[in-house]
Amino acid sequence: MVHLCGLLTCQEEPVPLKSISVTLSICEFVAGVSATLNYENEEKVPLEVFFVFPMDEDSAVYSFEAMVDGKKIQAELQEKMKAHSNYENAISQGQQAFLLEEDKCSRDVFCCNVGNLPPGSKAALTLKYVQELPLEADGALRYVLPAILNPRYQLSGGPEDSCLKMKAPVVPLEDLPYTISLVATISSQHGIERIQSNCTLSPTEYLDDKKTSAQVSLADGHKFDRDVELLIYYSDVHTPSVALEMGKPMQKPDSLMGDPAAMVSFYPDIPEAEPVTCGEFVFLMDCSGSMQGPMSKQDKSQSRIDAAKETLTLLLKSLPIGCYFNVYGFGSSYEAFFPNSVQYTQQTMEEALRRVKLMRADLGGTEILIPLQFIYRGPSIPGHPLQLFVFTDGEVTDTFSVIREVRSNRERHRCFSFGIGEGASTSLIKGIARVSRGTSEFIIGKERMQAKALRALKRSLQPVVEDVSLSCDLPQGLSAKMLSPEQTVIFRGQRLIVYAQLTGTMPSAEATGEVCLKYTLQGKSFENKVTFSLQPKYDDNFTIHRLAAKSFLQTKDMGFRETSAGDKKEVLEVSIESGVISSHTAYIAINKDLNKPVQGPLARRDIPTPFLLSTTAMTPWKRACTRSKASSYYRLPASEPTMITHYSSMSHQQNGHGTRRSLTNKILFSLVFGENYLVQLISLQKADGSWDLCEGLAIVLGMKLQDIRDAFTIKNADLTSWATALAVLWLHANGQDLKCEWELLERKAVAWIHNHAGSVRHLLVKNAIAFLKSPVDPSVFAL
Repeated sequence: MVHLCGLLTCQEEPVPLKSISVTLSICEFVAGVSATLNYENEEKVPLEVFFVFPMDEDSAVYSFEAMVDGKKIQAELQEKMKAHSNYENAISQGQQAFLLEEDKCSRDVFCCNVGNLPPGSKAALTLKYVQELPLEADGALRYVLPAILNPRYQLSGGPEDSCLKMKAPVVPLEDLPYTISLVATISSQHGIERIQSNCTLSPTEYLDDKKTSAQVSLADGHKFDRDVELLIYYSDVHTPSVALEMGKPMQKPDSLMGDPAAMVSFYPDIPEAEPVTCGEFVFLMDCSGSMQGPMSKQDKSQSRIDAAKETLTLLLKSLPIGCYFNVYGFGSSYEAFFPNSVQYTQQTMEEALRRVKLMRADLGGTEILIPLQFIYRGPSIPGHPLQLFVFTDGEVTDTFSVIREVRSNRERHRCFSFGIGEGASTSLIKGIARVSRGTSEFIIGKERMQAKALRALKRSLQPVVEDVSLSCDLPQGLSAKMLSPEQTVIFRGQRLIVYAQLTGTMPSAEATGEVCLKYTLQGKSFENKVTFSLQPKYDDNFTIHRLAAKSFLQTKDMGFRETSAGDKKEVLEVSIESGVISSHTAYIAINKDLNKPVQGPLARRDIPTPFLLSTTAMTPWKRACTRSKASSYYRLPASEPTMITHYSSMSHQQNGHGTRRSLTNKILFSLVFGENYLVQLISLQKADGSWDLCEGLAIVLGMKLQDIRDAFTIKNADLTSWATALAVLWLHANGQDLKCEWELLERKAVAWIHNHAGSVRHLLVKNAIAFLKSPVDPSVFAL
């Protein structure tokens, strides 16, 4: 009897992948990553090992090498079909071979093949990549090392040779048979304030007195049970800059890698403007079965569908009067709230909120393409440009088909996309936002979806920045060729990064160049300039060149089957020249120096991947407990509309049992909303921004309804104006930590007061502040 040792799969087979070690180097807002996969064959037969794993779609993978029993083998980037043929030939001849490829259907999934790993042999495979780091709203730079690769929904008739078709075994997170280690070094000339993570880190070690360099690492024993997220806070991240990198020696001039490359970063100082009140807002909500899964592995984690419903409720409350809107739920089929987009009124808002509460993750698979096509076929509403909001866990296989459909309609809309939960496809979420000139957000762990969704809604309401242009002022004989797509949309508070190739004769050491960004906003012209030295610096990894190549590839590469013939030729040329992998290329390494071929039939081993336990797999009792303990920020029971109507009507009823009735209503209100008074207050606001004076509002204010009524003594005003002023004051006094989520609600309320309170609004606000004894400055009412 053979006694198997080491880590085993559920079929009691040893797992060849033992550990993953990651070295991360972050300089300013660029990350350089080296990830090593350590394999060992503990079996008696040679192995062929397959490992499918996630990558952020912005990662520019530029190097792959194997260290086998002490010998280093450097891989070569080849056309994908050629690489596959060479790999199969090598395996059939008993040679060791290693293959790394991007999936044909999605940029954020990779597959690593290890062929002919002899018994007792060890192999360490190292891949390297560089990546721009996105900027969060609070100024943090965000790096994510993806860990969770959720199963992607397989369309009938889909490609059979996708990595996603591999039937890799899955294991619960706690049983994952390999570990990960990560060491991160961060440097910035502006100084590092702090480093945060959703995982346990070692204490931050500053490497100099000025705190311009620091190092952290994952705690020992960390398992790949969630995406590893680092948030890096610098002292200043909004300084425009130009970084110039020397070309690769021995490369021909006038080529991407031979010429110097520039990375231009702008933080346009776009002035704040009054939001527009027009637009057609369409919300496309994923209601597939996978949305019933948890947001994360953390205790009491809310289901994805519940978090999305809460966010959708807040968005519907925040829309401007006069706009149009509709909501679609999609899975294997799709459902619309209204046959066509409807005007935003109190009646249509209430009907939509009622439908939101009924939404469930029960529409089968994730098929987003068909509802998108239906939305795009709909009639345009004159004066109301389409703004599309997509909420999904991104578990689809036809990623490039979806991106192509969105891109073909980019002239008539913008798309704001949200990836929900661990393992959401970065290729889909970032791709559809990028090609439509929108923005993308990811929500994992304990992050609040509401704040990120409201940030996107604010951007969609910004006046359009027009006539965007970027120009370079360079010495004679030198010119700039833009490698990034033309910028047509800029959002306030957003960083803009552009790559360029400098061709011609580089000038003397003292020469400088200038880049100028121009745009117009509401008829006014603006420009931002930055001057830079024309002395390029040398970088062994050619980071800027490879980021520039990735930016170009993201524009042209629409997948192995979707890319046009002309674009495919350019993709192959840029990919192979720069070494940055694409859907049309793959890295291949062959050990041709073995003394003798590997003998014996190959045994296939698929590396297990972690999965998040869905509440659908729980017992009914445990499922109920999970839901009851989850966050209840906007979750309302089905009886909520009746109760709210009851509270409102109470303000018009008087009897001898007012105190008892008030106490009963407070108990009922607590059953509906718990102790979250912010939720209570928002639920009572009307579509036009006002509040009625009712029992529900009195409960939020902590007062008796009759006392509030008696305190109102202003002529030429009504109780609705009084109630609205009190509600706005309460928001500012008690909800500052969540202000980003209720700013649009408050803005509607203040505008309503200006329109309805007229000349007495100053007195109204003054009396409201005095009645509540509020410390809030009256200037919040824009008096």
